[in-house]
This record gives sequence, C-alpha cells and structure tokens, in this order.
Amino acid sequence: MSKEKDKDELIAEELEEEALEQEEEGDELLDAQNRIRELEDEIKAMKDEDLRFRAETENYRKRLLKEKESSVKFANEALIKDLLDPIDNFSRAIESANSTEDFKALKDGISMVESQLLSILKNNWGLEAIEADGKQFDPETMEAYAAEEKDGIEVETVSQVFQNGYKLHGKVIRSAKVKVAKPKA
Repeated sequence: MSKEKDKDELIAEELEEEALEQEEEGDELLDAQNRIRELEDEIKAMKDEDLRFRAETENYRKRLLKEKESSVKFANEALIKDLLDPIDNFSRAIESANSTEDFKALKDGISMVESQLLSILKNNWGLEAIEADGKQFDPETMEAYAAEEKDGIEVETVSQVFQNGYKLHGKVIRSAKVKVAKPKA
C-alpha cells in the first residue's frame, strides 16, 4: 500500500501543481485583460484629445482668416483718415475759386493742398519724392522717355521731368519719367 499511497500523493501533488498553474494563468489572463482595458481607455482619451486639438486648430485657422480679411479690408484706414483734411482743403479751394473767380487764389490753394498731401505722406507713411530735375541720370530711380544731345555737360543729366517718381521707405515704387540730356560726342 505504500506504493499506492506514494502514487496517490504524486497524483495529488501534480493536480495541485496544475491547479496552481491554472490559477497563475487565470491571474495573468486577468492582468492582461485589465491592461487591455487600460490601453483602450488611454486610446479613447487620446482620440478625444486629438479631436479637440483638431477642432481648436480649425477654429484658430478660421479666426486667423477672419482677422486677415478684416486687416486687409481696413489696412488703409489710417491713410484715408490722413487724406481727409487735404480733401476738405481741395473742396474749400474750389468753393473759394467759384465765389471769387480768382485764379491766383485757386492756384495758391491747390499748391498748399499739394504740400499738405506730400507732407502727410512723407511724415506718416514714408513716401519720398525722387529729386530728378537737373540731377545726374540714375537708371535705378529714373526712366528715360526722351533724350537730346547738349553742349557743356559731361554726364547724362535730367533736362525735363515728365512725371515725378517716388520711394516708399527707400524702395522705388514709381520711377521718375524724364528727358535726358547727353554730352555731345
């Protein structure tokens, strides 16, 4: 009987070991299932966060576009406000000329408005007139529309300005249209 007892004990031990292994496997399975749930929750949270981020980004893009459109629409508001006084002065000069029929007063009024306009554009907006009359021809700031040969000069010189040129903050935005006097050959 001793052998049978040993055999029964061995079987019991094996059954116990199998039960322990199954219990450990069950614990591992439970741990794996819990980990899967945690990861699924984490993925769901990340998807929600991504969705919110995309919505915020889209809203930001729309807001920037709206602000840009507004900026473009009202970009010249300050310039327009600066030009309102000279426009009023033009109206006053015309009214004065109509009532007095004085050409000199009209001419003086228009000259004053021109000076006011150029002053506003220079001081507030960085516009500068290109000095051309009697100056050496500069192809960077001037465009020759006509040329003539002339005695007594050594370099190409502007003899007549057809249209004034302007620079905005140092950049040529319109070349002066000029007639150039060239030295005789």
